[in-house]
Amino acid sequence: MNVSDVARRTGLPAKTIRYYEEIGLIAPHRAANGYRSFDDADMHRLAFLGRARALGFSIEDCRTLMALWDNRDRSSADVKQLAQGHLERIDRKMAELAQMRDTLAHLVETCHGDERPDCPILADLARGA
Repeated sequence: MNVSDVARRTGLPAKTIRYYEEIGLIAPHRAANGYRSFDDADMHRLAFLGRARALGFSIEDCRTLMALWDNRDRSSADVKQLAQGHLERIDRKMAELAQMRDTLAHLVETCHGDERPDCPILADLARGA
């Protein structure tokens, strides 16, 4: 299969597939003419990477996950530890976003939104400057 076939079947953009090859996450076979040739194993790796990225894992996390997936002697505890760390980062980010939302909602609520120049949103932003 060529890159456009694989892109269509995996749902990943061809540009992403080329990038994954460039950074060493995948290594498709190269024909004598230089064209990439993907096999079923490449398809599985790309599907794996697509799912991991959809869950927000970083490229380096994906590299580690791929190495763990390839290592049949791995401990599931290693995989769980990586996923747990990612989950904790997501939870922290969600808490930060919730706090941001609450602050902005309060500012929007206190702004009259009329013709007066007074605006608590701008006043709050100016406080941080």
